[in-house]
Amino acid sequence: PSAEPAPDGSSASAIPAPAEEKGEAPAGGRPADKRSDKQGRPHGRDQRRRGKGEPREPREQRPQGPPIPCLGILDVLPDGFGFLRTSGYAQGDHDVYVSLSQIRRFGLRRGDKIEGQVREPKDNEKYSALLKIDTVNGIDPEAARRRPLFEQLTPLFPEERLRLETPEHDTAARIMDLMCPIGKGQRGLIVSPPKAGKTTILKKLANSIATNNPEIDLFVLLVDERPEEVTDMQRSVVGEVVASTFDQPSENHVQVTELVLDRVKRLVEMGNDVVVLLDSITRMARAFNLNTPASGRILSGGVDSTALYPPKKFFGAARNIEEGGSLTILATALVDTGSRMDEVIFEEFKGTGNMEIRLDRKLADKRIFPAIDIEMTGTRKEELLMDAAEAAAVWKLRGVLHSLDPAAAIELLIKKVRETKSNAEFLSALQKNSR
Repeated sequence: PSAEPAPDGSSASAIPAPAEEKGEAPAGGRPADKRSDKQGRPHGRDQRRRGKGEPREPREQRPQGPPIPCLGILDVLPDGFGFLRTSGYAQGDHDVYVSLSQIRRFGLRRGDKIEGQVREPKDNEKYSALLKIDTVNGIDPEAARRRPLFEQLTPLFPEERLRLETPEHDTAARIMDLMCPIGKGQRGLIVSPPKAGKTTILKKLANSIATNNPEIDLFVLLVDERPEEVTDMQRSVVGEVVASTFDQPSENHVQVTELVLDRVKRLVEMGNDVVVLLDSITRMARAFNLNTPASGRILSGGVDSTALYPPKKFFGAARNIEEGGSLTILATALVDTGSRMDEVIFEEFKGTGNMEIRLDRKLADKRIFPAIDIEMTGTRKEELLMDAAEAAAVWKLRGVLHSLDPAAAIELLIKKVRETKSNAEFLSALQKNSR
């Protein structure tokens, strides 16, 4: 059939179709690409291609400043990397990231005090990162790699005594020095009912140890404690006070406790003598009981059988080290609180210590301080901490006090101690009068 005429008189079939519609290449060009984006624009038409030798455009980055000095305690997480806790022993906003490769290269351990240089976080990072390690626990990082492991050190009975008697003639310190001498590496329990003066005893112990043995690293660990008690302890004790108050979650109690234990282990590995005063091991066990996965075996009082292992591990770390150094732990344990759980916890720890101070609520109610039950207070292997003459005099003193009731015994001892200027003078007078 004939073609329909065009408006200009020519036939329609004579008008050639545009090359773009047929998919053919326009004159001097490549075939057109029919692909397009969602907006209908041909794909790649509005994107300029980078030439072969042309450099990439740099991404816009936050300008990096000079390295910043940093000091913190290393906390290693289960995944292998860690953080420097720079604001105490708990997690904070200014912690510093430490990579797994750095931990492996320098043989770093949880609880190490690390001093180094850090860089500011990049755009997509939350924490600063450790760039360079200057010292580990105050020594060269390479020297720190040759440290022994705490678990491989040899434990011994305490042999070197920590004198509690001070020039201030504190009565409580002198009585404890007589009835329950403390040595380096002692593992002691201060068993106390509520309102019997255990916090006062702890403060007197801390001040006596700091006065007579300034070379000792002293830690006071307060778990689940009242905030005002923490402030009072910080102001009255010369030492490092680490606290997790009762308004913090149990996870925080556990983290702080574990990191403090690792910190003191690292110090003992360096050959240092360390003393930890813990208040209290009962509340520590309660925190682990809340935070430990249920094992299905529940003891009386609602205590999970696996929840008592971490507090025992903490308390059992106290030891005198044959290779040098010692770790002394004196912990308070609560009794007569009306809680069956507290009684179960105390019974579990009852035979684990080698020194015990027993406080009596009845004595405290009579306003007798220190409210120490002389008959129930004592130290295992105390003859290793005393010379023969002192041991004989103390045993003779115990024989005299044993015949009296607890209130009369402590009142007599307080009176005789206050009449003399020192324990040596008191024991000497006792020996003379007994002849």
